[in-house]
Formats: sequence, structure tokens, C-alpha cells
Amino acid sequence: MTRLLIFGLGYTASRIAGAMRDRGWQVDATGSAGNLDFNDRDSVSEALEKATHVLSSVPPDRESGLDPVLDTYREVMGKAWYGYLSSTGVYGDAAGAWVDESSPTGTGRRSARSDADALWLDLGARVFRLPGIYGPGRSIFDRLEQGKAHRIDMPGQVFSRCHVDDIAAGVVAALAGDAPEGAYNLSDDLPASQNCVVEEACRIMGVEPPPLQTIEEADLSPMARGFYAENRRVANGKAKRVLGWEPRYPTYREGLAAIRARA
Repeated sequence: MTRLLIFGLGYTASRIAGAMRDRGWQVDATGSAGNLDFNDRDSVSEALEKATHVLSSVPPDRESGLDPVLDTYREVMGKAWYGYLSSTGVYGDAAGAWVDESSPTGTGRRSARSDADALWLDLGARVFRLPGIYGPGRSIFDRLEQGKAHRIDMPGQVFSRCHVDDIAAGVVAALAGDAPEGAYNLSDDLPASQNCVVEEACRIMGVEPPPLQTIEEADLSPMARGFYAENRRVANGKAKRVLGWEPRYPTYREGLAAIRARA
């Protein structure tokens, strides 16, 4: 039996787990929604021994910068298919240019993430570099309803993003198809400014968009300000070519329309 062990059963990984269970796979997972306690070394080590496939969605520790999974369990990780949910933040700022899997990494503000990304690649993993993730319960609609959406006056600023279901489909394609080791960008086909996304969501809701502000006027959190410190377009050609993956929601327009239709 194919057995998948997931470290960190969060928003995205939960969808991957559901899809693999639907395919008849046995899935074990750590996290509040999982069946394993990450700190129970005996149980997790036993699950690792039985697993044919292992996927980690656990980010580096904010204080130490270490990858908790590799730091805790690397010595008992044997032969298996390994996958890691990373971030396109490893590419750093590209001044709005396109980046792909051959682009340099490690120059951005997320040095710990870049280090973890490299360690998983060295392990022979399939590393999925993810941009801004959105989907039901985690989209601009929620921020608008909470009064937390902003339009920032930064001409030329673009971001890549991907619907959570498209990310899950890409990872499932790699799991089921025994994809080659290496990095894969899972992003939609249309990098765009956050303002475009806000304005489209407002159009769908039939409300006026929030006022255009400078980044200082918006009084953003340090994390949100960091989000605007990098500018890049993420290419997804390798995932399409190697995994046979096509995003169901190729732009934010289709993705937002689908979320609103399910609301």
C-alpha cells in the first residue's frame, strides 16, 4: 500500500491529503488536524519507516531558522519519495522580472526558507515553490469584509499567486506520477498587482474599492511591508511540462469567481 506521511496538515496540505485518500492512499499526518504528534518521536519514526512518500509543509522555525522536520527526524529518514512545500520568496526581489527554477535563490528576505529549500533539494526531494496562496476562507473577499484590504500606490509592483486547489493538483500530479527530483514553481499564468485583485473582488461584490494609499498611509504590519519589498513574476512552465499540470484557475479572475460562487 502507498502510504503518505505529511508533516504539518495545514490549509494546503489538508487538500493534498484529501485528494490522496480519494485515490486509496493511506495518509498519516502531524498537526492539529492530523493523527500524529510531531513531538512523539516513536510514533513519527514508525510512520516514517512505513511511509512510501513523505511531504513536509512545515516552515523554518522563526527563532532558530532551522527546519524542524529535518532538524528532528533527518537521521531516521530512509528511502522514500520526499516533497517539500517551499516559497517563491527564495528568489528574492527580481525588480518585476520573470523567475524560473533556474533563477538564483537565497538573496531574498527569507534566508531561512532558502536554506531549508536547499536542504530538501539535497535530500532528493521535489520542492514546490509556492507564491501567494488563496482560496475559500483565505482570499481578498475575507479581507474586504473585515475592512483590512488595501490598495497601495506602487506602480509596476506585481505578485504571483495560485489557488489552493491548483497547488494541491500540482503536488498530487507529482505524487501520483513519480515526478523527477528538483524544484517546481506552482503559480498561475497572470502575475498582477494586488490592486488588480482588490478591484476585481470589489467588482464581483458590487462595492467600491478602498482608497489608493501610499505604503506609509496604509500603516501596514512589518510582515505586510516586507511583502511589498519584493517584485517578481513567477514562471510555471516546468510544472506544466514535467508534471502535465494545468491550473484550473489560470488567473485571479477565474479563482475569485469560483470562490464567490461557492460562498
